[in-house]
Amino acid sequence: MKKVKTLALAATTLAAMSAPTFAADRGEDIHAGDYSWMQFNYMYADNELPGGSNHDYLEMEFGGRSGVFDLYGYVDVFNPTERPSSDKDGKSKMFMKFAPRVSLDALTGMDLSVGPIKEVYLSTLFNWGGGYDAGSTFGYVNNSFWGIGADVEVPWLGKTSMNLYGLYDLNNKDWNGYQFSANWFKPFYNFDNGSFVSFQGYVDYQFGADKEYQGSSQQTSGGAAFLGLYWHSEQFALGYGLKAYNDVYLIKDSAGFESTGFAHYFAATYKF
Repeated sequence: MKKVKTLALAATTLAAMSAPTFAADRGEDIHAGDYSWMQFNYMYADNELPGGSNHDYLEMEFGGRSGVFDLYGYVDVFNPTERPSSDKDGKSKMFMKFAPRVSLDALTGMDLSVGPIKEVYLSTLFNWGGGYDAGSTFGYVNNSFWGIGADVEVPWLGKTSMNLYGLYDLNNKDWNGYQFSANWFKPFYNFDNGSFVSFQGYVDYQFGADKEYQGSSQQTSGGAAFLGLYWHSEQFALGYGLKAYNDVYLIKDSAGFESTGFAHYFAATYKF
């Protein structure tokens, strides 16, 4: 299932801030603001839902911009030291998220910005492996999301990525509702040595799903929100995030298997 992406959001936004402008303002050279980045994060999750898991994982994150393409992705390796005490012991070892977007501004050569909307995208998202999907005949997550997105200027938060998707289950070859996603990165305190503290996070909210899907009962809506405080330098980052869940992944909350509540995340990052 989907894991935390907070530090990569920071790196993506920092790189974007260093680019000259949004793609809509690049003129004839759509590669004028290209950039790429990669970093490794060591993460620890406390009471991660659903299920209340406590575990560590190693995460490689990557992304950037090249012409019409905007990219974010990561690969998680769970329980990297094979500790028997980990809640991930004996379970799926890896998870991958891959989220390419295509800029309609750059693709058409038109400036589609209007008001706070600065750039418009065709948005996709793919989640592979990493956790059991009770609604899937094949067992493990193999989901895709297809929709429309935009970079939106939000008061105080600044540039915020927003996407509205339809969910297509690649295992079951079936559509199953929608998802709204948003993420942001806001530096708000600077130190004399050039490092800074940021407020960063994201919201993922599913809705409009079928009550009965592939023979299994599920909630019709649910999601999660991550609120993080991170210290960044040019090479390193340290952070804490509080994540709130409500029937996450459309799993009905119960005493036997919690899907609503709070989790804590701790991160240490090395940036390449």
